[in-house]
Amino acid sequence: MKRFLNILALTVICTILGGCSTTDDQRQSILKVYNWADYIDEDLIGEFEEWYMEQTGEEVKVVYQLFDVNEIMLAKIERGKEDFDVVCPSDYIIERMLSKDLLLPINKDFGETPNYLDLVSPYIHHLFGKLEAHGNNANDYAVGYMWGTNGFLYNKKYITQEEVDTWSVLWNPKIDKKLLIKDAFRDVYSPILIHANLERLANGEITLDSLMYDTSDESIEIVEALLMQAKPYVAGWEADFGKELMTKEAAWVNLSWSGDAAWAMEEAAAVGVELDYHIPSEGSIVWFDGWVIPKYAKNVKAASYFINFMCKPENAIRNMEEIGYVSVISTPEVLEWAQESAADYGYEEKMDISYFFGEDGTDVVANPTMYPSISAIDRCGMMHDSGDRTEALMTMWSRVKGNKFNSWMLIIIFIAFGGLFVAGIIKRVRHSRRQQRFRRR
Repeated sequence: MKRFLNILALTVICTILGGCSTTDDQRQSILKVYNWADYIDEDLIGEFEEWYMEQTGEEVKVVYQLFDVNEIMLAKIERGKEDFDVVCPSDYIIERMLSKDLLLPINKDFGETPNYLDLVSPYIHHLFGKLEAHGNNANDYAVGYMWGTNGFLYNKKYITQEEVDTWSVLWNPKIDKKLLIKDAFRDVYSPILIHANLERLANGEITLDSLMYDTSDESIEIVEALLMQAKPYVAGWEADFGKELMTKEAAWVNLSWSGDAAWAMEEAAAVGVELDYHIPSEGSIVWFDGWVIPKYAKNVKAASYFINFMCKPENAIRNMEEIGYVSVISTPEVLEWAQESAADYGYEEKMDISYFFGEDGTDVVANPTMYPSISAIDRCGMMHDSGDRTEALMTMWSRVKGNKFNSWMLIIIFIAFGGLFVAGIIKRVRHSRRQQRFRRR
């Protein structure tokens, strides 16, 4: 409803101004934000409008729009037909946008307004520094938003942690038709590539960083062969409904994003299903999404303020409470929230997450799904834009998935859509519960 009202408000504004061919001055009162679905506490949108007025004395109306595929978002911006002011792409797309000169530098001078951009974890700054950008520092053009890892969400009643400690669980007959794999070729290709090169990594022949650039025909062929071994056991290739099916025990293992895993574990616990998340000891990948300002943006000032607003610790915490993913902000307030949240969910083991929080995070209780130990992070590489090799990877992925629409997929779709109504109710209850918990802190 909020998104509808935002769009309706824009339509009314355009009508009042005599159509949607607004002047530059008129466009400055609108901030067009383009983000993933269910990836923000939507109450913050209206609060930003009020905060912006307090900080600048200027009015702004946020028009909040959604995308579900990085490449579709990018295509709109590349054509220059969409003047979005703030966009939240994934790591490799940020890299591609930088290489194609599609981004504006982010102004960090907010006058008397505190600069919250400096509160991003040094670890995230380090990851952004690894982006290949023709000599440009990605930290000047992008600010992190959420981050996480890839691993296995699994049902502890049927699967042991030892079994998901290796990527070879994907071709374990035990999980026949109980396996879900993310329908995201990059997120699957990279960790399988790590598994296929364990010996070369162990003897120092290659490094994890260099391997993450490998999209050679030989490597693609090796990964494809391994995925073909897993294919008979796959119940479905999913982008979103996997976590729902795991809570219903319709699947036992899900190659998952850590944020989805955190959501599923919480919901499953409420109905007596015990799920857990594990990063294989062989290694995996770390990923992040970040805010950028496209070169065709019309309201650069408000865009910078919006990004700054999202970096405020209290807003970072609210977003984490709402969506289940992990903010890049690493202030003492966020560390305190991480410890309290972990205690709320029964975690007791102390961890070293100093890579993210500095010395204060050396020996703390934390949720390992949200904040993996430093030893787990050391085994994680970072994906990169595959450039002109993207088509080869997509072609391989199409061959692996094939076009067979079997009865298992029909069952999965039936279960997934059958749970949408219930999921909507759960989301409202969870939002209320999290908001109450936030207000207590």
